[in-house]
Amino acid sequence: MNFSLTEEQSAFAEMASGLFADYCSDDQLRAHDKSDAPFMQALWQQCVASGLHTILIPESQGGLGLGMTELMAVLEQQGRALANVPLWETQVGATALAKFADASFTPVIEQILSGEVLLSVSLEALTQSRGSSLQLARSGDNWKLSGTAPAVPLASVARYALLAAEAFDGMHLVLIDLQDKGLQITPGRSQHHQAVANLTFDAQALKAERVLPLTATGWTEQHAIACLASLQLGVTEQQLKRTVEYVSERQQFGRVIGSFQLVAGQMADGYIATEALRSSLWQLVYRLDAGLGSAPQAWATRALANDTGHRAGHMAQHVHGGIGVDLTYPIHRFLFWTRANAAALGGTEHQLAKLGDWLANNDHLGWKYDAAEDKPFEGTQHAAV
Repeated sequence: MNFSLTEEQSAFAEMASGLFADYCSDDQLRAHDKSDAPFMQALWQQCVASGLHTILIPESQGGLGLGMTELMAVLEQQGRALANVPLWETQVGATALAKFADASFTPVIEQILSGEVLLSVSLEALTQSRGSSLQLARSGDNWKLSGTAPAVPLASVARYALLAAEAFDGMHLVLIDLQDKGLQITPGRSQHHQAVANLTFDAQALKAERVLPLTATGWTEQHAIACLASLQLGVTEQQLKRTVEYVSERQQFGRVIGSFQLVAGQMADGYIATEALRSSLWQLVYRLDAGLGSAPQAWATRALANDTGHRAGHMAQHVHGGIGVDLTYPIHRFLFWTRANAAALGGTEHQLAKLGDWLANNDHLGWKYDAAEDKPFEGTQHAAV
């Protein structure tokens, strides 16, 4: 079996790598951190101009109509560069609208594709073990939304937001126009220097077409997990690369510290964990592109991404010693990105709990792709946990 990327997929990765390299040097990242910019806007304009924000979006909607494999290759490079642009949110959100929303949302998708407006995506409600902080209630033929969506990425500058909210029949995605009256927006900033905002709703009226069917939730969650794991893979790869370079030069007791058995063992553990994440991620991406059910693979991959990022990140900080916590030195940014990724879809324990629930309810296990549980997005209602 050939586990390498095709020539076309590699070309996407190489193009993205070159683009990010032009905008994401340590000095450029430091300048962004010190600015009030919500994200790297000049780089985003180049992503839009090159079409990197349309990889997943169907051709019928003006996108490239490619798969998660191509997007994964690009997001891995984004993670390596720490490029603060909303690549995955834009196209996963827009593709969810194209696949599951009413045809009347075509103008919204066109606005997003043109780069005219931003679409934010937050699935925070799917990660809350004590129940969702956003609640949907029927109001005649329409809906009302109440509660708070915390730290929604770029919600202070975006036009639309796709949020998860709990209704009587499960978890739905809802499309919010951030210019709607009655919506309270409290802006803030994440630890990896991206604009965020708390969104508070007080029985906000929503038309029925703004609430996507339950099947959209499973599709969006699994693709979002694949995207975040791809980012984390790139973050950890580059973090380990820089750490290896450091321990190969830093000397103590007349020897480079990379020659010490404990440090060498830690580097090896980080590499093994990274390759385990890559294997799980590639299986998930294959199943998504093949149209196979991917819920347990997604939750396993997210747990691995969290665990790998946390262990490798803190190990890298540790072997750097005091310089690792100096904010003028670049290694800290990788740990900040790891924490931001982990917060996006919940911690390791939450993902393992969802995986455990799935295993408890699906006892026909094995490498059988025709089993009922392997059919995509059938009965994927997300009950509150």
